[in-house]
Amino acid sequence: MDKTFEKRKKVVYDLICDDLYTPMKFKELAIFLQVPKEKRDELRQILELLEQEKKIFLSKRGKYVRGETKKFSGVYRANVRGFGFVELVGETSDVFIGEENTNGAMDGDTVEITITKEASKRSREGKIIKILARGITRVVGLYEANPGKSFGFVLPDNQKFQKDIFIPAEKSKEAVSGHKVVVELTSYGGDGKKPEGRILEIIGHVNDPGTDIMSIVKGYELPVEFPEKVLRQAERVSKPVSEADMAGRKDLRNVQMVTIDGEDAKDLDDAVSVVHKGDHYILGVHIADVTNYVQENSALDHEARERGTSVYLADRVIPMLPHTLSNGICSLNAGEDRLALSCIMTVDLKGNVVDHEIAETVIHVDRRMTYTSVKKILEDHDKEERDRYKEFVPMFECMQELSGILRGRRTQRGSIDFDFPETKLVLDENGRPLEIRPYDRNVATRMIEDFMLLANETVAQDYYWQELPFVYRTHEAPDDEKIKALAAFINNFGYSMHIGVNEVRPKEIQKLLAKAEGTPEEALIGRLALRSMRQARYAPENTGHFGLAAAYYTHFTSPIRRYPDLQIHRIIKDNLRGRMNDAKIEHYHSILEEVTKHASETERRADEAERETVKLKKVEYMQGRIGEVFEGVISGMTKWGMYVELPNTIEGLVHVTNMQDDHYDYYEGSYEMVGEHTGKVYKLGQNVRVRVIDTNRMMRTIDFEIVSEGEREDGEDEWQADSQ
Repeated sequence: MDKTFEKRKKVVYDLICDDLYTPMKFKELAIFLQVPKEKRDELRQILELLEQEKKIFLSKRGKYVRGETKKFSGVYRANVRGFGFVELVGETSDVFIGEENTNGAMDGDTVEITITKEASKRSREGKIIKILARGITRVVGLYEANPGKSFGFVLPDNQKFQKDIFIPAEKSKEAVSGHKVVVELTSYGGDGKKPEGRILEIIGHVNDPGTDIMSIVKGYELPVEFPEKVLRQAERVSKPVSEADMAGRKDLRNVQMVTIDGEDAKDLDDAVSVVHKGDHYILGVHIADVTNYVQENSALDHEARERGTSVYLADRVIPMLPHTLSNGICSLNAGEDRLALSCIMTVDLKGNVVDHEIAETVIHVDRRMTYTSVKKILEDHDKEERDRYKEFVPMFECMQELSGILRGRRTQRGSIDFDFPETKLVLDENGRPLEIRPYDRNVATRMIEDFMLLANETVAQDYYWQELPFVYRTHEAPDDEKIKALAAFINNFGYSMHIGVNEVRPKEIQKLLAKAEGTPEEALIGRLALRSMRQARYAPENTGHFGLAAAYYTHFTSPIRRYPDLQIHRIIKDNLRGRMNDAKIEHYHSILEEVTKHASETERRADEAERETVKLKKVEYMQGRIGEVFEGVISGMTKWGMYVELPNTIEGLVHVTNMQDDHYDYYEGSYEMVGEHTGKVYKLGQNVRVRVIDTNRMMRTIDFEIVSEGEREDGEDEWQADSQ
């Protein structure tokens, strides 16, 4: 369209948007604008275009009026690169906000937006028009004094908070350069001014042991100390199990059972028992009855609900419940009577649960076993270990049989197993990393996983069909666009996926992972498949669990460290004791929406804090290894470089500026970096040798460079042998 038409269109639109404008019909508008009759078709065309763009609309009386821009509200999630997304209330798809449209919003702010572009390949686009409420009121960062000046600045740890914070001297709490501090924001800046704040707390000097992890704890506002009232209540209720406590419970103290956990576990909340009877296995999953000690609406309950979950950081655990309970009377310690909630399942030889009972019980764990010890018995056939636990070996072998059956059944129905190694950190007394390696996932860890999964499914199915209020663990089907992108990408490797009408079945993803198993691209395809998944969450409605291909799923097995499990136990006990009347049902319906929402939020907070501490320790570990060379695999590819993962789970970036043998172009469709002159190709999943060239503790980053073929480094072979 020509410039004259666009000018006329703007004149018409500006008139209709003018506050003094009175709505007019077409003929009135044409006369008012003095449009000659021969030009009125053009005016009609302009009005139709403005209607299509929803800038104006035609009223029922045939008059042209200004269009009302629809507004939405949600929470803004910033990206370190300047743009972000708004999570809209009641909607599953987020709205992309370009850097130029953030309007000063910061991560976590509740904002009002308008949509500027409807759904494209990636998502809808929008513009923030108003900040309704600030999400961040406190920031953790590094204080830097300004020599000779009456002020200083705090450099935030949170990379999404991209401005330094101005601190007047009188509000500095006498902090000195190098102190890690907690700052309360008093102004959010704008119009060229920096945000301003006052220091609330000095955590410690950046080089002091423990300051790094405590900075993350404070940054995520994780509650550390328990209120005195809560501690006193925990002491009062932590009494040995009495005859009165056991009254009316199913007595399982003569049933052979064990706990199986990691060597350093202290809160043992699940015990297992298995016997083989004819064509059936009797599997007992016995969970600590925490609700016996944490009464609803007590100080303990309010604190546990607020915390939502225990948080497992690199050098410490921040428990949901005081240690008096979590490591004491609620922990299923061997040789002691304990109160439990048991799910006892009769399982046939095909892995079907043909009968089950959920009961309040009293148990007596015979042995506290470790994953390492059970692995030695079942996988390594270690004679010394088998002799040491000879009376339990038949039960362990029975467990192994049942575990294989259950795993096979889950595989058959399409359950997805993303077998990525988690990181095990070994720290010294000052919190410095001595060793970083993948967690060993063995026969024992898989057995316990299989039994807990079955108990969770069985309990969820039972309560779903009773139509009682409940807490489910739900996992929705993947985003259509992401699955289509995954399907297009795997064609590069000769794989395909069957995608139904706007849906993919979990079995298709499971089959894809099985086909890729053992190939160079296995890790790559697994990661991309995982990225296409939505995040699991807690909800009062059951919508199934996509990843497990389960129609019913819940979290029943860890009430010491997860509030949803504690809430579920309370519901189950009210039901078992005949207290689930109309008033109770109404009570649970009224609270579960908020309980599950808060539990999902605290779970995400804990996950992020745990990841940050692991990243921090990985950076610290590699600081002392600058210049060393390692074998790794390309685990990620972007236009700014390649991520390389080492066998010990440490990941670093080879930035394009450090690929100096050529200019490399990134091809998003095939996840490749190709040299412009040499034609050298780097692909996801490819093995490479890298040298550590830099680390950054503030940014939690590790920088690598590619080591050319034939180049060697002293100590390389020794490190490789050690890392295996």
